[in-house]
Amino acid sequence: MEYKFNILDEKFSEITPKIMELTELCKQNSTIDTELYTKYKVNRGLRDLNGNGVLTGLTEISEIQAFEMVDGEKVPCEGKLFYRGIDIEDFVDGFIKENRFGFEEAAYLLIFGKLPTSSQLADFCDLLAQYRTLPTSFVRDIIMKAPTPDMMNTLARSVLTLHAYDAKANDTSLPNVLRQSLLLTAVFPQLAVYGYQTYRHYFGGDSLFIHTPKPELSTAENILHMLRPDSKYTALEAKILDVALVLHAEHGGGNNSTFTTHVVSSSGTDTYSAVAASLGSLKGPKHGGANIKVVQMFEDLKKTVTDWEDEEQVAAYLRDLLNKKAFDRAGLIYGMGHAVYSLSDPRANIFKRFVESLSEEKGRMEEFRLYSMVERLAAEIIAKERKIYKGVSANIDFYSGFVYSMLDLPLELYTPIFAIARIAGWSAHRLEELINAGKIIRPAYKSVAARREYVSLQDR
Repeated sequence: MEYKFNILDEKFSEITPKIMELTELCKQNSTIDTELYTKYKVNRGLRDLNGNGVLTGLTEISEIQAFEMVDGEKVPCEGKLFYRGIDIEDFVDGFIKENRFGFEEAAYLLIFGKLPTSSQLADFCDLLAQYRTLPTSFVRDIIMKAPTPDMMNTLARSVLTLHAYDAKANDTSLPNVLRQSLLLTAVFPQLAVYGYQTYRHYFGGDSLFIHTPKPELSTAENILHMLRPDSKYTALEAKILDVALVLHAEHGGGNNSTFTTHVVSSSGTDTYSAVAASLGSLKGPKHGGANIKVVQMFEDLKKTVTDWEDEEQVAAYLRDLLNKKAFDRAGLIYGMGHAVYSLSDPRANIFKRFVESLSEEKGRMEEFRLYSMVERLAAEIIAKERKIYKGVSANIDFYSGFVYSMLDLPLELYTPIFAIARIAGWSAHRLEELINAGKIIRPAYKSVAARREYVSLQDR
C-alpha cells in the first residue's frame, strides 16, 4: 500500500485580502524614521558606522583578524582565523600532511580548548561513534512523519523532538550539557541525511534507503556513505568534505547563529531549545543559506554569458548584478565580501587549494576557471562601483556551493551541512556561556513612540 501523507490545505497558507489590509496597517504604524537611528546613535546590526562590531562579550574559542595596527593606525590585512589560538591554515595543513581527517580533531579543540593526543582523539572518535544512535523508532515515528522540502526545519524539528527522549532534557549542569552537545554533534548527519532521503522518497518518488552510520568512518565519510545509494565515494571527495566541515565549524562569537547560541543559553534554557534557535538563525539566506545563492547566481551567469572565457561578457554580467539588472536584481554579487574580513577570507583561500583538484577529478575545470575569473573581476568591479570602507574578496560561500555540487550533494543539504559542522562551535560557545555564568543578554532598545491618551472604544 502506497504511503500517503497530509498536505496542508491551500486555505491554511492563503494570503487573503484581509491579511493584505492588516499588513498595510502594520507597516503604517511600525515604520521608524531612519534618521532617528542616526540621531540616537543606534548601532544597527550591532555594528558601528565603520562596520566594526559592538563588543558584547569575551571568548577564547576563536578569533578573526582582518586588520592590524601599523604606526598607530588600523590597516586592513590578509584575513586570519584562529581556533583556540591556533591558525586555521596551520591546523588544516597539519592533518592534511598526516593524511587523516580533521573535523573530529577540530571539534575536540573547540569544545575542550586544547589539541588532543592520539589516544584522546581516538577515545573522542569512539565516543562520537557510540552516540551515533537515534532512539528506537525515531526515524520512523519522527523523521518519516510529515516530511517537508525544507531540511533546516526538518533538522530543527528533530532536535526539538529529541528533548522528549532525554530523561535529563532540562538539566543544564555542565556534565549533562556536554553529553547533550556530543550527542547532537554525533547525530546531526543522520538527522539531516535521513530527513532528505524521506523528502526525496515522498515528494520525488525516489527509492527510500536508510544506511546506518559506520563506527570506523569519520563524520565526512559517514555523510557520503549514508547519502549515496551505493555508499561509494573517493578518498578525495571525503577529504574535501572533511575540510569543508573544519572550515565551517566555528567563526567567532559574533556571527548571527553563534550569538543566538549565547543569547538563548544566557536565559538558562535547555540545550535542544538553544540549538533549535541557532538552526533558525543559520537557515537565513544572509547567513548559512548564502552558498545556495552563489550556486543559483552562477547558473544564471552560465545561461546568460555565451562565452565563459570572454572577460568582457562576464564583467558586463557582474556590473548588471550590481546595478540590479540581472539574476534576482538584489544588487549583490553573492559570495563576494564579508562583514569582518577585508583583503581576504582565509577559509576561502584554503578551500580554493582543494577545489582545483576536485574540479580535475570531476572534469569541471571549465567551471573552475569561470569561478576564478569571477572572483578576480568581481573584486575589481565592486571596488570601482561601490564606496566601501574596506577591501572586498571572495568569502567561503563563493566556493563551497561549487564544491558541494561536485560532490553531488543536493541543494537542500547545503545549509544542513553547514549546521553539521557548526554544531561543534555552537556547543563550545554554549558551554563557555554556562561556565562563565554571565548575565542574561538583554540589550537596550529606545522607544521613539509618542505618548497618547487611551480613547474608549465608543469614541474611536
